[in-house]
Amino acid sequence: MNVIMGLQKFLEDRKIFKKEETPVETGLIKCPKCGKMVDKAIVAKRRYICYECEGYFRVKTGNRLRMVADPGTFEEWFTDMEVSNPLDYKGYEEKLAEAREKTGLKEAFTVGKCKIFGEEAVVGVCDSRFMMASMGHVVGERVTAAIERATKEKLPVFIFCCSGGARMQEGIISLMQMAKTSAAIKRHGEAGLFYCSILTDPTTGGVTASFAMLGDVIMAEPGALIGFAGPRVIRQTIGQELPEGFQTAEFLVEHGFVDGIIPRRSLKKIMYLLIRAHKCTNKNTWSDFHGEEFHFHMTEILKERVWLDRYKSAWEKVKGVRRIERASALDYMEHIFDSFVEAHGDRCFADDPAIVGGVGFLAEQPVTVIADIRGSNAKECRERNFGMPKPEGYRKALRLMKQAEKFNRPIVSFVNTSGAFCGIEAEERGQGEAIARNLMEMSALKVPILVILIGEGGSGGALATAVGNEVWMLENATYSILSPEGFASILWKDAGRAKEASEVMNITAQDLKRLKVIEEIIPEFGGADKDTAKGIGEYLKEKIMDFLKKYDGMTPEEIVAQRYDRFRAF
Repeated sequence: MNVIMGLQKFLEDRKIFKKEETPVETGLIKCPKCGKMVDKAIVAKRRYICYECEGYFRVKTGNRLRMVADPGTFEEWFTDMEVSNPLDYKGYEEKLAEAREKTGLKEAFTVGKCKIFGEEAVVGVCDSRFMMASMGHVVGERVTAAIERATKEKLPVFIFCCSGGARMQEGIISLMQMAKTSAAIKRHGEAGLFYCSILTDPTTGGVTASFAMLGDVIMAEPGALIGFAGPRVIRQTIGQELPEGFQTAEFLVEHGFVDGIIPRRSLKKIMYLLIRAHKCTNKNTWSDFHGEEFHFHMTEILKERVWLDRYKSAWEKVKGVRRIERASALDYMEHIFDSFVEAHGDRCFADDPAIVGGVGFLAEQPVTVIADIRGSNAKECRERNFGMPKPEGYRKALRLMKQAEKFNRPIVSFVNTSGAFCGIEAEERGQGEAIARNLMEMSALKVPILVILIGEGGSGGALATAVGNEVWMLENATYSILSPEGFASILWKDAGRAKEASEVMNITAQDLKRLKVIEEIIPEFGGADKDTAKGIGEYLKEKIMDFLKKYDGMTPEEIVAQRYDRFRAF
């Protein structure tokens, strides 16, 4: 909720939004969640959310479009597509006619172009009232044709997914729509364009296994049922009781398949922000900011400053970066970025809370942010596995970095981990492969990558998100082949000599600057804690903007070559 509230404040401060009109509806309606009869007008005003239980009603196509499109801007496409009965299934034509009469729709999927707070986008809506929004050949053709047209017109696409799956009456022809829609999304993506799917209740079957789960960003409404096979089918097949909350939107976020759950009141604003964040430009002009100018005059401050921490021993620095009170990336990000939208999940197994990733706005310039997070108290440390990522964490980071490349966004990576998690489950899920894959892919990403070590940088687990064009360190951070305890244990067979090991390992920022492993040392203003996070963050903000200016006008090939040469020199 803090992220959503922050986004609302960021956008409302810029006076982008006007008050949205809500259609007037009267009478009582039964809530599908709690079963109570509620006032339809109040529910409509609350964007069809029950005021008794906060349960979400399914939304008609017209109401959905009113929620997200600027008034009078929706232009429907493909209204004259012919409908056929490809298998000559008996009674199918009558079933279609009945659905048209009941809903006033020609098919289960409506799509067209509109404006969202002035930004053009293609928006499609699945309507469950029309044969449970099952995907027949007309639905598949409308989805495909809309994505093809969006590709031609260079527009982002948003699809509100809701479906019972494939349309049984069309058999194998319905099945083929899954491949057809997926292929169109692939071409749209290869053109550097943004596609977002919004999963609503229910999203199942062939729609889940095609266009619903292929978004650059996948959002879901609270409590939505989402899955391939429905829960009833699964129960009948395996004969087991399913866990509580199985196949809900919340379940999918936890298991890494959905970026986030978005309440309806914030949806239009988030859609606008996503359009802004995923605009792809042909020129690399990352320092061409359109927001306010930021001048903190930190250089003059530094001239007056006494660097009290300069003479700390390596062992003192090791102990210092392990303190739970040390500021985290989230503390700095609050002062670097105007807003930050977190993404979740590796799309394979889970969402690893040890790595946070998403899009931040730096003076309105979108930047992909990756950050190790250890936790600021005992409970959070346990939840985030003390900042030790598992394979799904590294795969989430890589997914977001590849997305940054697609949309020509620079990458800022905050590193603070003692190392990759060592455990049975990590090995079972391919910890070594995940780290190796990151190293290989990061070496060739065609956008600038800035790495900032803010605490402990331990071994390959740290390097997995640290293959940058430049690497900076806070003045008391450490970066090492492994922990001093591990070093002493392996070389001297005595972990008790860790303090001695730290002094010979050359792990401090000053050591690594001398060895040319890093480019910059960032001052901590007396200690990187909650009190100095604002000063450090503001200093980093100015430095990051200067970093981006260096890459203005450089070709992708030049950016990759510079990074390759940097590591080739070691």
